[in-house]
Amino acid sequence: MSVERSSGADGGLVAALSFPLTTNRRALGAAVVAVVTYVGLVLSSFPAYSAQMLGADLGYLDDAVLALTANTYASIGPFGLSLVVAYAVLTGVALTNVATQLRLQDVSGVRDLLGVVPGLLASGCASCGAGVLGLLGVAGSLAAMPFDGNLLRLAGIVLLLFFLARSGDPRSCRVS
Repeated sequence: MSVERSSGADGGLVAALSFPLTTNRRALGAAVVAVVTYVGLVLSSFPAYSAQMLGADLGYLDDAVLALTANTYASIGPFGLSLVVAYAVLTGVALTNVATQLRLQDVSGVRDLLGVVPGLLASGCASCGAGVLGLLGVAGSLAAMPFDGNLLRLAGIVLLLFFLARSGDPRSCRVS
């Protein structure tokens, strides 16, 4: 299978972002990963509430996600919520690309796509905010940051986009 990659970072980013849309199965997989990531991030923003709601009955999952989405919107605003959504979507794209490259290439060819891990970690920790940080004992650290941690979220997403642009379409073979 020969896939041409556009030269430059923009071409690689477009190729990486559009790759999950090449088949219905990939698009569905990326969408499922994005939804699961979003739900995980929102639920981890207030872990005690989430544990209480889900401990009572799994039927409260939708109520918990809606309530915590509203809480996220109220605490970090529309821009912050859009960064959480963007992170979830980019996670779906990145994991779809990694899975394809693992299937098509040897382990050494996955090096570029595994470079998205720092972006996933940096942006994910910033997106879920107090959830992970609360478990670490530093729950108020994002609140103390300028713009309620939105700059850290944005930096993580930019890092994730950089690594996606660097890797491009996972079906392409890059010979340097």
